[in-house]
Amino acid sequence: MCGVFGIFGHPEAARLASIGLHALQHRGQESAGIASSPGGEVFLQRAMGHVAQIFDEATLANLPGIMAIGQVRYSTTGASRLRNAQPICLDTSIGSLAVAHNGNLVNAVPLRAKLAAEGALFSSGTDTEVILHLLARQQGSLGERMLAIMPMLQGAYSLLLTDGREVVAVRDPYGYRPLALGFRRDAHGEAWMAASEVPAINLVGGEFVREVEPGEVVVMRQGGIRSLRLAKLPGRKACVFEHVYFARPDSVIFGHTVYETRKRFGAQLAREAPALGAEVVIPVPDSGIAAALGYARESGIPYELGLIRSHYVGRTFIQPTVALREIGVRRKLSPVKEIIAGKSIVVVDDSLVRGTTSRQIIGLLREAGAREIHLRISSPPTAWPCWYGIDTPDRDQLLAANKTLEEIAAFITCDSVGYLSPEGLLQAAGPHDGWCTACFTGEYPEQLLTA
Repeated sequence: MCGVFGIFGHPEAARLASIGLHALQHRGQESAGIASSPGGEVFLQRAMGHVAQIFDEATLANLPGIMAIGQVRYSTTGASRLRNAQPICLDTSIGSLAVAHNGNLVNAVPLRAKLAAEGALFSSGTDTEVILHLLARQQGSLGERMLAIMPMLQGAYSLLLTDGREVVAVRDPYGYRPLALGFRRDAHGEAWMAASEVPAINLVGGEFVREVEPGEVVVMRQGGIRSLRLAKLPGRKACVFEHVYFARPDSVIFGHTVYETRKRFGAQLAREAPALGAEVVIPVPDSGIAAALGYARESGIPYELGLIRSHYVGRTFIQPTVALREIGVRRKLSPVKEIIAGKSIVVVDDSLVRGTTSRQIIGLLREAGAREIHLRISSPPTAWPCWYGIDTPDRDQLLAANKTLEEIAAFITCDSVGYLSPEGLLQAAGPHDGWCTACFTGEYPEQLLTA
């Protein structure tokens, strides 16, 4: 999972891109990069770390132009190192091409092997570089080339590309990952932009126009935008985990407000998995807050902030190693003993994957004197790997794939565990043309071609 932002038509394109990426920092905190162009040559700056650390005035001065694309990265394909940071830029016989990608290609391995056999040289370990090599072998404008290679790609991809002449926004035919289109008008003229989430558009003074549709290629260029579309689509499969965890609460994803959706998850969870005798509901901040509010309101149990989060520590789920995630928990969360001591508490979290983070959180609450701890998860058991851009591991590492509820509770060291059912999740998520729930159900929309 990553965050992407792109803009065309503003003299401070790279600066606005850095601001937009700051609004998407929650989607990736390992590396960040921006590629810009004044028209023709493409300039690239990328580094390991957070957006605010990387893009100071000196760095932005090396990114001229009226167009820019950028990415914040959370690694799912390719190790967490600089050579895999994005955007990735490739010099070809038809000029420079740069791409920023959110998602995962499930057929990257066979595509990469075929391209390598044909003489392609790869400079990174990511699936994204495959897209650049395929584009370089096509004819026509960037948008036309992108439309031509889309039938070759399988999996999740919300892309931003530039060749120094235009910026192109692309969403895969299933629409797994979000991609919003925005517009800004000021003294400099009109600018078009695209971003993984709407708050990034709002932060740079733009207005949300619409989603980039599944199977659509939106070309931003002088004179406005142009839309190209695949003739045949398989049907939507939007990732419901965006609503569970990844997206900002103030985002509108797939037509639904994230904050309100998470509250509905919590209310449905309270109906399905009550905790009799509990005296207080506390969230695991920040992604569990809205669901805990919904749980408390539906159950009638008082809501309290029993865990205080340090906002100087990033999201633990998207840390690249288990060791970093475990260290991050105690640095990130501090229990409020006055709320917890001697009480039976309901702890609401958004998901339970490996269980190591939750086990540490329960340990903190035990140390604070909780009498009983009932863990409630506002999503179904994560029992299957995600191949579409979320770093959920092999099944043998997934707690719910290998243990019963009682065994999970024993491992986490809580008194009980309760999940939202898949049916309850979809009911609370609201009407939509189609959700991807593969990590909960094992029902993958596409055949996996990973070897």
